[in-house]
Amino acid sequence: MHMIETAHLAMPKLGFGTWALKGADCARAVAEAIGLGYRHIDTAEMYDNEEAVGQGIRASGVARDLLFVTTKVWWTNLAAPEAALAASLKRLRLDHVDLFLIHWPNPAIPLASTLAAMVGLKERGLARAIGVANFPAGLLREAVSTGAPIACNQVEYHVMLSQEPVLRVARAHDIVVTAYSPLGKGGLAEDPTLAAIGRRHGVTGAQVALAWLLEQDRVAAIPKSGRIENMRANLAALDLRLTDEDRAAIAALPKNRRFVNPSWSPAWDQAA
Repeated sequence: MHMIETAHLAMPKLGFGTWALKGADCARAVAEAIGLGYRHIDTAEMYDNEEAVGQGIRASGVARDLLFVTTKVWWTNLAAPEAALAASLKRLRLDHVDLFLIHWPNPAIPLASTLAAMVGLKERGLARAIGVANFPAGLLREAVSTGAPIACNQVEYHVMLSQEPVLRVARAHDIVVTAYSPLGKGGLAEDPTLAAIGRRHGVTGAQVALAWLLEQDRVAAIPKSGRIENMRANLAALDLRLTDEDRAAIAALPKNRRFVNPSWSPAWDQAA
């Protein structure tokens, strides 16, 4: 598995997202993904599937120290990340996670205090690395300014949504950007431009979109799939090599299409 290595973590570039997978289907999918070669599994307390994710990890038979597991504290629980992680670890039946993230920012709860508590969790070995998710550039700078070792910012990122301001801050501070919804919740698979590029390479448009992300420095992606054929196809995107012509065509696509924008979202252009 291709790896990203920074001062704060060593993480597989391609992960397996589990949002919306539940129960036995989730456990099966996680075990299948690991069986295919995935070593990076992403979950969150809000997904209500940590127990199933843990079941899938155990069913895979792969040693825990070969896996990279991420979970997240929900934005309403940022005053008590210690309790949130303890509950997550109990559901996962793990003694630590490799990455623990703030799932969404919450302006009502001081960021510095949340991150200080998360640093404590890292120092205790309960989380190997800590970070944030859904932080625009300005908030990411604020998180870094607290002195906390921010390892990752997980954001929606794909061929039709620019994250250049976030990427600039992340690269300046050796922070990984993990792309969730890297296929636009499936909405990019049939795009004519991506499909045309895919035909030239004998692959799908979805694989093109994923390869575009995976070729970028310190960018990871966590596509979700409950179907083993799609899991295989996503893995194959690691070996797809785009041409300059392909990249130019992708650069010409709109870059303002956002699929995830709940009512509690921050201002996305904050201090870009």
